[in-house]
Amino acid sequence: MTDQTSDLPGGEPDPVDPDITKALSGLPDGFGDFARIFQDEIRPALQAREGDRLAAIAKAREARHVGGGIGIVGVLIGLFVAKLPILAIVAAMVGFGYAWWGARDVTKLGKEAKTLLVAPIARQFELSFNEAPGQVASIYRHHDVGIVPDWDRDSYEDLITGTRKGVDFELFEAHLEERRHSIDSKGRTQTRWVTVFRGQCLRFAFHKSFHGRTLVTRDAGFFNRFGGGKGMQRAMLEDPEFERIFEVYTTDQVESRYLLTPDLMQNLVDMEKTFHGGKLKCCFDDGELLITLQGSDLFEPGSMFKRLDDPERVRELLSDFAAVFNIIDAVMANRRAQDPGRDA
Repeated sequence: MTDQTSDLPGGEPDPVDPDITKALSGLPDGFGDFARIFQDEIRPALQAREGDRLAAIAKAREARHVGGGIGIVGVLIGLFVAKLPILAIVAAMVGFGYAWWGARDVTKLGKEAKTLLVAPIARQFELSFNEAPGQVASIYRHHDVGIVPDWDRDSYEDLITGTRKGVDFELFEAHLEERRHSIDSKGRTQTRWVTVFRGQCLRFAFHKSFHGRTLVTRDAGFFNRFGGGKGMQRAMLEDPEFERIFEVYTTDQVESRYLLTPDLMQNLVDMEKTFHGGKLKCCFDDGELLITLQGSDLFEPGSMFKRLDDPERVRELLSDFAAVFNIIDAVMANRRAQDPGRDA
C-alpha cells in the first residue's frame, strides 16, 4: 500500500480530496483504500500526461476539420466541376486519411492511460496484467465445455491473472474468427474471415472437482431444444426470474441446486451489466468455473475528451474487478453450504 506519511508536522497524511471520496464511494468492502491510492499514486501520473492529452485532442480536432474540408471540397469538384468520379474518390480518401493521421496521438495516449490506470490497481490486489499476452491456453478449456465455438484465427489482449481467497483465476479478452469460403458468379473461390466470438473469458480454478458438469446459458428460445450436451439434463432454478432468462443443463441435479443460488445468478447478471456484455455462458466442470461474455472491451480508460485524472475512470475499473471477486465469493459460499467440511 501507499506510504501515507505527510511532510506536514506530526506526519499525518494529506486529507483525501472530497471529490475523489465521493466519486469512489459505495464500492464493496476491501476497496476502501482506493481513494487514497488514487490521490497519492494514480492521479499524479495521470496529471503528468494531461498536457499531452490536450495537445493530442487539439491535433485531432484540427485534422478532423482539415480532413473533412479536403474531402467535401474534393468530392464537389470531382463530381460537379471536373466530372471525374475518380477524383472525388481520391479526395475522400485523402481527407479521411488526414483525419485518421491526426487522431493517432489520441489512440496512442489512450493505450498508455490504460496502463497507468490498470497496472497500479492490479498491483494492489497482487494480480498480474499483460496487455498483449499472445495465445491464452485456457481458451481450449472454454472450447472443450462448449462455451466458445470452433475458430481458425485468434487474438488476445488484457490478461489478468491472480489469486483470491485461494482461488486462481484469469480474465482475458479474445477475438475468434472462422475462415469461410464462397464461390462468386465466375466460379472463383473467395475467402473471408467471420468473427464467431469477441468478448471476455474467465477461468476460476477451485482446486477440488465438482461432482458433475453444469452449463448455464442465456435463454435461447427455440434453440433450447438442443440441450446442453451428452448426458446433461435440464435443471430448474430456485428463482422464477432467473428461470425465465437462463437455461441450465447438468449431470448432477443436486449439485446444480447448491451451486446456482439466487445470489450467484444475480452476480452473473450483474457481471453482464458491469462488463457491458451479453450472451453470458458459464460451465462448472472438473473444479473449474469457466465464463464467457460477448461484448465490448474491458479495462479501457474511457474518453480522451475529458481530464485524465477524472476518478470515474478508476471507479469503472474497480467495478470490473469487484464483479469478478463477487463470483468467486459466491461460489465458495455455495460449496461450503453443500459440504460444510470441505475447503472450496
